[in-house]
Amino acid sequence: MTALRPSTRSVPMPRSGPEPVPVAPLEAAERLAEFIDDHPRLMVLTGAGISTDSGIPDYRDATGAWKRRQPVQHQAFVADASLRQRYWGRSLLGWPVMRNARPNRAHGYLAELEARGHVGLLVTQNVDRLHQKAGSRAVVDLHGRADEVVCLSCGYRCSRDQVHDWCAQLNPDFLQFRASAAPDGDADLEVDFRRFRIADCPRCQGILKPDVVFFGDFVPRDRVSRAMECLGSADGLLVVGSSLMVYSGLRFCRYGRDWGKPMAALNLGRTRADDMLNLRLNARISETLELCLQQLDSV
Repeated sequence: MTALRPSTRSVPMPRSGPEPVPVAPLEAAERLAEFIDDHPRLMVLTGAGISTDSGIPDYRDATGAWKRRQPVQHQAFVADASLRQRYWGRSLLGWPVMRNARPNRAHGYLAELEARGHVGLLVTQNVDRLHQKAGSRAVVDLHGRADEVVCLSCGYRCSRDQVHDWCAQLNPDFLQFRASAAPDGDADLEVDFRRFRIADCPRCQGILKPDVVFFGDFVPRDRVSRAMECLGSADGLLVVGSSLMVYSGLRFCRYGRDWGKPMAALNLGRTRADDMLNLRLNARISETLELCLQQLDSV
């Protein structure tokens, strides 16, 4: 059950419309528990907002606007060696932040919902693998995983840590720099990257790239198919921590609407699907999920 090829292109936010009203976590939890009680077998879709409490920055503010320059585009990464120098140079500082991140309470609460039988599949737009570390078992990494690297020429694969070590050995002087963390293993570092030496594929000297879907690239069909199959059989869809500003995530709400699936979203700020949702909760994620589980205990 696969539709058109899904991409990570951004979807424009509506120019007007009411801002979502903040909801206290207790009220949000009560309403979410009622939604889950009425629709006990859900597909869950998560985004960057669930990992911010783990120290991983997100891309957008509460209105859906970019907080910083847009992420690297796939075609530009492949075509421009200087862009790859900048990418891997910044990654030398940014990757350890993502690698060392630990699941926060929200990840754990979603794992608990799965253990209770309420989550048929968790589809995440994140590449940090924190859902798996928290104990979720049925997970689709829609945009891939940042902890693995693949050669675009021969398919050679290795860990991100291995490439990180190679880059550190090739560029020891870059280790002196300090910069704040940016999303997805990036860092806010602006220096002259022309002297940064890139680690190429040890097998064929091809281009190494994290095994993630960059903006402008396509999500593999098998991931989309698995998610669509689950959505088709689920009682409803729950979105957590995503503004749904990229089509690869928004598409599930569009299909859910077309298929008559009840949909709820728990997210701070607006989402691109606000007008499609049956339940819109502009509330703090961890507190709401914790209280929701308590409410479900009492049902």
